[in-house]
Amino acid sequence: MFSSSPRPSRRACPTFCRDATGAARSAWGFVTGAGSEPSFFVWGAPGAGKTHLLRAAVALAADSGRASRYCAQPALIDADAAVLEPGLVAIDRVDEADSAAAARVFTLYNALKQSGGRVLAASRTPLAALPLREDLRTRLGWGLVYEAAVLADEEKPAALATYARQRGFDLSAEVIDYLLRHGRRDMPSLLATLAELDRLSLASKRAVTVPLLKQWLQQDREPKDARG
Repeated sequence: MFSSSPRPSRRACPTFCRDATGAARSAWGFVTGAGSEPSFFVWGAPGAGKTHLLRAAVALAADSGRASRYCAQPALIDADAAVLEPGLVAIDRVDEADSAAAARVFTLYNALKQSGGRVLAASRTPLAALPLREDLRTRLGWGLVYEAAVLADEEKPAALATYARQRGFDLSAEVIDYLLRHGRRDMPSLLATLAELDRLSLASKRAVTVPLLKQWLQQDREPKDARG
């Protein structure tokens, strides 16, 4: 039905910030059943956190006992995807769908709408400029439409601290400051770093500190062939 990677462990799943606003807050309400819209369309520039939002939505739906699937790109949706039981399907990079993939998304959308399921789709371009067939673009516009805005630098420390708390560890101001000065600054990369730090912390039984962060950053920057 879907070509996808195995579901990650619950601790590894992205989560919504409980004090989220804008697209993330609305997506949380969409997944938990607020309103009757059949779909949620979110668009934004690379690094705005769209993939994180979709994965968090799938994890939240699964926690609620609902069938849920994340599709990294429209081409991974198989022709029989409409057989999926009612639930949530999150489709990333829907703007990259070719005509065949767009037809499968169209069929899937109609089947889920009829059965009471929901579709969450992400794109780098706004709905009006989406290079898809008109009937699919119209259906994606039947539901909620939001832009995912890139966080300003001054908003990132609070978001990172919240994400760490939701994963179950404390993140000091010193670690956040070092990460923002020496790591990649887009939110998907920052959140991925925190997830890796969390796993490294658990494996090594060490707290998340600046020395641990330095160790991970050094390992991450080593050429792959030098790691064996």
